[in-house]
Amino acid sequence: MKFDVVIIGAGPSGLALACALAKTKLKVAIIEKNSKNKFSNPKNDGRDIALTHKSINILKKIGVWKNINTKIISKVKEARILDGDSSNFLHFDHKKTIEDSLGYLVPNQIIRKAIHKKIQTYKKLKFFTKSEVFKICSNNSGSKIYLKNRKIIESKLTVIADGRLSKIREKLGIYTNKTNFNTSITVFRMKHKLSNNNIASEYFQYNQTLAILPIKKNLSSIVITLQNHESKKFLSLTNKEINLKIENDLKGNLGKMILTGKKYSYPMLTIYANEFYKDRSVLIGDAAVGMHPITAHGFNLNLRGVDILQNEIKKALIKNIDISCENVLKTYDKKFRILSLPIYLATNGIVRLYTNQKPIFKIVRKSLLRLANIARPAKNMIIDRLLLNNS
Repeated sequence: MKFDVVIIGAGPSGLALACALAKTKLKVAIIEKNSKNKFSNPKNDGRDIALTHKSINILKKIGVWKNINTKIISKVKEARILDGDSSNFLHFDHKKTIEDSLGYLVPNQIIRKAIHKKIQTYKKLKFFTKSEVFKICSNNSGSKIYLKNRKIIESKLTVIADGRLSKIREKLGIYTNKTNFNTSITVFRMKHKLSNNNIASEYFQYNQTLAILPIKKNLSSIVITLQNHESKKFLSLTNKEINLKIENDLKGNLGKMILTGKKYSYPMLTIYANEFYKDRSVLIGDAAVGMHPITAHGFNLNLRGVDILQNEIKKALIKNIDISCENVLKTYDKKFRILSLPIYLATNGIVRLYTNQKPIFKIVRKSLLRLANIARPAKNMIIDRLLLNNS
């Protein structure tokens, strides 16, 4: 079985790349260890993805955005960053941009369903489900992918998209910079008496981080980050206790709070691969860069990486050169690293700064917030990074 491109992992990044390449002359296959039903009908995982305008343009380009019901989409008009018990906050407003919002919130499983719906329209894509990769062997002409069920698949270019704990990345000998923050995030939705006014807020409190993402006028997604031992205590609270806690944490800004639905908890581990390609294989998605969710850049960066890679592959096809040659993959590596590394380092730096409870760090935090609020160039740069508008 011979293919031009084999994508390992049927998550959003892998399937988005498959959509992007489906109309080319390339023979594309997707290997996924789970059953087709599991990734084609994803369950609600509690996460709402903050999409930038650039991400939406990419989703439009690959034909996915039209599969997302506009009634489910929530606009973020403003963003506020608050520190500790201070009443001052860093403020970002869509009115300072040319857009009608800073971004849009879409449930994660809705994005995944929309991508899969588009994938189903491409009949020439080959799926190998319930299949796990045992090893990959590469030479000058391509790679052989050995599956645990003894099938062998040949590929010119192998794309690794099996997540931030990628076993295939390890098999290739690609190392990562890993940071375990020893924290967990818990996400859930809450109804509230007062309107959120389409404002996303990030409260950097001294024992936790609390994000409020506006879903509807009186409904928000709550994201709370706590040390692992504190997270366990939080998950053991009753609904009534959680309602009271969040209401108090927000100082009544949204009025009476009521928990709706389930709580979902995830450990916080970020990764950054030391190289994005090796031996005719290339990393995308969380296998390449696994972000902390605090700045909402994760999926947006993943899509940018997919877009960069598919552009380089299509350029190679036009020039009639090998899509997995050193120059093609090196260009992808360079472009994606220039985009992703500053954001990754800045995000991890923000997390460390705003979770350190030493007095000097509290002083620095307040000073930085005041400075960023009054320094227009700095503020404009932050908005540009939030929107990921840089090309």
